Amino acid sequence: MKYLWMILLAVFLILGGFIWFKYYYVFGEGVKSGHLNYAVYKGNVFKTYEGKLIQEGFGRNSKSGQFTTYEFEFSVEDPEVFRQLEMNSGKYFDLHYKEYKGTLPWRGNTVYIVDKIVNMR
Repeated sequence: MKYLWMILLAVFLILGGFIWFKYYYVFGEGVKSGHLNYAVYKGNVFKTYEGKLIQEGFGRNSKSGQFTTYEFEFSVEDPEVFRQLEMNSGKYFDLHYKEYKGTLPWRGNTVYIVDKIVNMR
């Protein structure tokens, strides 16, 4: 019986560590700049704030080989940050973001979570 509890505790700790690493550990942080294409509030069960930034420059689409613009799709947790984005759509933004390994339905549809606006022009 003692070994069963030790095995259950070990499984619980490993599972808890995996969940923390996958969904709550900040994998990376940075700043992306570009023109705000859209900012929307959407979702079926969990309504989340989503947006897209169009960055300067061009790249190649890996599937078709055609030239394409760089796009940065992100989610926003803070309603105040979203309101600023929504009211200034089309302007040039520098956005600070955090990158996670996985998505949670109540946090947003992407692994990139914008937490503040660094600059707006």
